[in-house]
Amino acid sequence: MGDNNKSSVTEFIFLGLSQDPQTQVLLFFLFLLIYLLTVLGNLLIIVLIHSDPRLHTPMYFFLRNLSFADLCFSTTTVPQVLVHFLVKKKTISFAGCSTQIVVLLLVGCTECALLAVMSYDRYVAVCKPLHYSTIMTHWVCVQLAAGSWVSGAFVSMVDTTFTLRLPYQGSNVINHFFCEPPALMKLASADTYSTEMAIFAMGVIILLAPVSLILISYWNIISTVIQMQSGEGRLKVFSTCGSHLIVVVLFYGSAIFAYMRPNSKIMNEKDKVISVFYSAVTPMLNPIIYSLRNKDVKGALRRITAK
Repeated sequence: MGDNNKSSVTEFIFLGLSQDPQTQVLLFFLFLLIYLLTVLGNLLIIVLIHSDPRLHTPMYFFLRNLSFADLCFSTTTVPQVLVHFLVKKKTISFAGCSTQIVVLLLVGCTECALLAVMSYDRYVAVCKPLHYSTIMTHWVCVQLAAGSWVSGAFVSMVDTTFTLRLPYQGSNVINHFFCEPPALMKLASADTYSTEMAIFAMGVIILLAPVSLILISYWNIISTVIQMQSGEGRLKVFSTCGSHLIVVVLFYGSAIFAYMRPNSKIMNEKDKVISVFYSAVTPMLNPIIYSLRNKDVKGALRRITAK
């Protein structure tokens, strides 16, 4: 792209998930299915929570925010990936790449904060049930949700600024299937140490801090549940917590692997597969694990279909 490595890159070319045409067709249908399930599942949650007064509780208020974040997260990457499975040259403009990074980090980091907020909500519900309505007031919920979006915007702004201020001259081939800082930094024609440190510091704030809060919340929940007399109540809480922890491990585990380790100059196939988890799989799993298994949501679905 560059003339003797002097001119700046104006577009990037993705190598994508596979070079084999048959594999690309298979991946197209797989990602299309994942995307349709993501959109339908998350839209259904948003509509149900909005239309059913019985779901106007703190937990579902946060879930509605999570579903919206999941919709944005998936829509930022998957439609473009689908198009790229069907074309020879997988290109994106520099402006398009920058926009993708901003939105992806904004909603992804917001989701990190929201999952921590939701674990705190469950902690209060299980460990302090008598004080739940006085602690988790509507105003507190609004502040916690707004704080999640603000923290997502802050981390996105810092990571994007540090990544995009690097000079990109010469090579414009990204060994990835969408734009994100770890993949883009590998093409920078300058030292990336300060950018890596900034991204690592933001990772501590938005990945390690929420994970710690989640683990503390669930440790307290499990300790409380073990002391419960009712076997049925114990099973219900374990089932809920277990499914939440599966999402936490998948989402945070893959994101920590991508953003919290030293940046090597080579993006390998394993890195790309791990990116699929937090960019496509988790947004599809969230509505299933957090809501659609839930009897309140099933009841709301029955009521809306019976009308």
